[in-house]
Amino acid sequence: MHIDPLEKQWAQIVLAICGLFVTLIIIDALFHNITTPGNVETIDSASLHLSEEFAEDNLGVHRDENGNVSVKMVAGRYSFFPKEISVPAETNITFRWVSIDVLHGVHVPMTNMSTMIVPGFVAELQTSFPKPGDYPMLCNEYCGLGHDHMWGRIDVVEKDQWHASKQTTNGAAGNER
Repeated sequence: MHIDPLEKQWAQIVLAICGLFVTLIIIDALFHNITTPGNVETIDSASLHLSEEFAEDNLGVHRDENGNVSVKMVAGRYSFFPKEISVPAETNITFRWVSIDVLHGVHVPMTNMSTMIVPGFVAELQTSFPKPGDYPMLCNEYCGLGHDHMWGRIDVVEKDQWHASKQTTNGAAGNER
């Protein structure tokens, strides 16, 4: 088989460029410690209500003994559960999401909070809200005919007032469990 020398040179140049790009990607991944998702947490969507973490009584905002704030929410049937939550401003918050039916997404405009919620997997992200206010939570993945009505609300209050509002909202636990 005859290959023209000019064509052979161009093939070598293309292979060299491809090799350069692959090398740069590998070096960048090693330098920035970028890896594939290896710690994907799975969950049975059909028995979420029986799980300890995502049972109806355990949904919402929680604070552990170290002061870390976490939110456990369920997306499904054109709604977020719970629909409204209250969290403190300027605090690192861990959100854990699961879906009970189909693919959903959650997006909070004007923040870095946006992720897909895939049935059978736990979506986890960390964020903080720099200033108090009302933040809408929207589903950003088309999930069916009721998709337009799938929204929620995050009430972000001052860090020092968050404790006070919890005690005065309904007398006991308030937003925290």
